[in-house]
Amino acid sequence: MTQDSSTALSVAMDYYHAWTSKDLDRAMTYVADDIVCDAPSGRVEGAEAFRQFLAPFAQMVTGADLLAAFGDDQTAVVVYTPHTTVVQDAPSAERFTVRDGKIVHDLLIFDRTPFEAARRRTA
Repeated sequence: MTQDSSTALSVAMDYYHAWTSKDLDRAMTYVADDIVCDAPSGRVEGAEAFRQFLAPFAQMVTGADLLAAFGDDQTAVVVYTPHTTVVQDAPSAERFTVRDGKIVHDLLIFDRTPFEAARRRTA
């Protein structure tokens, strides 16, 4: 389910489609230089640090199912299930704050359980 009429949602969806198709250069065009990302592993600050954070995961992605997307002029929420080379499903959600057409804050929430189980199996 998506709502396509908001600025933040449009930016968030363009970013989502770019990184899930492994086009990090295009994805980063939607990210502000001073982005702050709050993720389960901690806070990431700045576009270069964010790119370094995102790149390894984006390379593991083999596909993604969009579950829901909502937004207004400043905030968007995208809920999806990425499929990776490590785990088949990793339920995830991101809340984006967008200013001047760029993502300035990303609150990333995802289920770490599938990844921890995969690590245990390979250990």
